[in-house]
Amino acid sequence: MEQWQGGCSCGDVQYQFEGEPMNSVFCYCKECQISSGSDKWFGLWVAPDKFKIIKGSPQSYSRQGDSGQPINYLFCGSCGTTLYADVTVAKFYSVAATTLADDRDLTPKMAIYTASAPSWALFPVGVPKFDILPPSVGG
Repeated sequence: MEQWQGGCSCGDVQYQFEGEPMNSVFCYCKECQISSGSDKWFGLWVAPDKFKIIKGSPQSYSRQGDSGQPINYLFCGSCGTTLYADVTVAKFYSVAATTLADDRDLTPKMAIYTASAPSWALFPVGVPKFDILPPSVGG
C-alpha cells in the first residue's frame, strides 16, 4: 500500500498515512484562509485510522464548524505549521498538502466554500466549484 509522509517546517512533528486520500480539496472558507495565510487551504482527506504521527507531538486548537461540531487543528508548537484538521463531524483528517515531503503532482478534485473566497482568489480551471460544502460531501 502506498505511504505518504510529511511534517512541519522545522521537522519537530512528522506524520505518515497509507493509501490514496479520500478526496483532495481547495477550501476557501474564512477559517482556512486565516489558517493557511492564503486564499485557500489545500486539504487531502484521510481516514484517521490510516494516519499517524511518527515524530513529535502536535498542539491543537479547536473551533466550531458549520455543523456545530468541533474542528481541531493540529500544528507544530515550535514553528506553527498547521499539519491537519480533524473534521470530527465527518470523521476524516484534512491533511495540509503543502506539508507533504513529496506532492506527487496532486490536484484538487473540488473547490468548496468559494462564496467566502477573497475577490483576488484564483480558481483552478475544470475543477467543480461549490459556494459551500456540498451536502453529499463530508457530513
